[in-house]
Formats: sequence, C-alpha cells, structure tokens
Amino acid sequence: MKFIVCIKQVPDVSAPIQIRNGELSMDSDRMVINAYDASAVEEALVLTEKHGGSVDVVLIGPDKAKETIRKALAMGADAGHHIALEDGAGLDSAAYASILKAFFEKQSYDIIAVGKQSQDTDAGLAGSMLATHLNLPYAANAVGLELEDKTLVVKRQGDTGQEMIGLPTPCLVTCSNDMNNPRIPSLKGIMSSKKKPVETYTMDSLGLDLNSLRSDVVKTNTQSYKNMPAREPGKKFDGDAEELVGTLVNLLQNEAKVI
Repeated sequence: MKFIVCIKQVPDVSAPIQIRNGELSMDSDRMVINAYDASAVEEALVLTEKHGGSVDVVLIGPDKAKETIRKALAMGADAGHHIALEDGAGLDSAAYASILKAFFEKQSYDIIAVGKQSQDTDAGLAGSMLATHLNLPYAANAVGLELEDKTLVVKRQGDTGQEMIGLPTPCLVTCSNDMNNPRIPSLKGIMSSKKKPVETYTMDSLGLDLNSLRSDVVKTNTQSYKNMPAREPGKKFDGDAEELVGTLVNLLQNEAKVI
C-alpha cells in the first residue's frame, strides 16, 4: 500500500504574531510542519508499519521548505517530493489543488492523505478540490484510519457524531489532528533522513504556467489582515427579579434585537 501525504510548511502559531500595516508579521522565523499534516504522516506510518507499504510526502513551497520535508522523512517517511514555488506567489486553494493534480497525474499511489486544513490561515479546501480533479472517492475530517484488504476504513467526525466510511483505493482522505499524536523523530531517524531521496519539480516540469494559474485558476485573494475587535464590556444591573427581567427583555428586543 503506497501513501502519498501532502504537507505544508507553516509558521509556528505558538510564536509571537502581530499584524502590521495589514500584513502578518512574525517576530520569530520558526517554521514547522502543519499539525494536521503531521497527523496524516503519522497515521500513514502506523498503517504501513502494520500492513506493509511505503509513505512519500509532497510539499509545495520555497527551497527552505525542504527542511519540513526532512522532518517528515525523519519521522519515517521513505521519500520526499518538493514542488518549488517561492513565497508570495499569490495562489489560493484552487491553484494549489491544480498544481497537486499535475503532480499526482505523474505518480502511482493507493491513498492520498491531506491535513484537513492549514493551521496558519485555516484554509481547508485543497483536499476536496484535489479529489475532485483526480476523480477519487474521498472522506473529510478523519479521526481514525484502518485498512481492510484494499479498502480504507475511515472514522470521521461529522456534525452529529462519528461516521464509518469504507473507501475503495485509490482514494483521498483529509485528516484531523485529533487522530493521533505524531511521533518525535529519533536521532537515528534524523540522521537517516539526510540519505533519503527528495525529488524537486518546477512549474515547467509539471506542465504548468504560474501566470496562467494566477489569471485562470485563482478565485480568491487576501486584501489585508486585521486584529479581532475588542469585546464590549458587560453590563451589570441591580434590582429585584421582576425589574431585572424587564430590563433584560427590553435590551434583547431594542438593542440586541434578538427577540
């Protein structure tokens, strides 16, 4: 069984983040693997250790993002694929899904695993878009995976409870970070990751044009970032119960306009 896990390099959200002139500004250059993607890598490793197979990872990003690929290799992934794209390319989830489509059309795989969202912007559409591009059955927000013959059994968190879904392979699944606790790479894993292959692709090698992606595929763009507005202070009222109820109802009707 061959897994290919899509991973992303993101800012460490525990580091100080500020908004300056409508742009995100980090006082620390700490970059990490997206937490949801790390859980997808972990689950793929657990299943291949149990049933056999291999785990590759693919990442779209600048050259420095290879550090994140090496982290996944140190966890135990077998090989990495780096799609070179500089920061500030101005792409959205639809464009990234199109890039991954071009990549996967050149690959063999049984299961594509994707983090259900990105921990920096909370965007979470690329996985479902990619499944649609590749015409694959898929399940979202998985909190558990198991293999039975050639079927991926997905436990997913729905709106009203958990659901069990059987997906024939090849398929795609988006993973929650509630699925597991990703392993910390051992010293042996870190050393061996330096010898594992990482193949680099360019937009040209995938048959893509960046300008065409911007003009034909990108549907959204970020204008600016703003801080959350401060909450208004609460109000405290004195009086007996009947008087307080009247005051509260009046506020809900005339100010809040919720009743």
